[in-house]
Amino acid sequence: MLVSNLEFLPDRTVLRHIGLVQGSSVRSKHVGRDIAASLKNIFGGELRGYTELLHDSREEATERMLEQARQLGANAVLNVRYSTSSIAAGASEIFVYGTAVELGD
Repeated sequence: MLVSNLEFLPDRTVLRHIGLVQGSSVRSKHVGRDIAASLKNIFGGELRGYTELLHDSREEATERMLEQARQLGANAVLNVRYSTSSIAAGASEIFVYGTAVELGD
C-alpha cells in the first residue's frame, strides 16, 4: 500500500477515487513514565517514554487507516494528515486520515 502526503503522485494516474479513510488510537499515560517525565522536566532532556508512546500510537492509527483502505479496495492513500488531541486528563488521541484511491501505472 502506497502512502503519501501528496495530493497526486508524479507519473501515476488515479484510476478510482474511493474516499476518506481514517484511523485513530487513544493512549493514556503510564505512572512510571510520568515519574520519569517529572524528573526530565526538572533536569531537561527528551521525554523518551512519551516519544515512544506517541510513536506506537501513530503506527497503530496508521495501520487502522490502511486496513480500512484495503477493505475498500484501495492500493494507495494520498493526502495523509495526522492530528492529535487531548481526550481526557492523561489521555491523548492520534488521528490519521487520507484519501483512498486506486492508482494505475
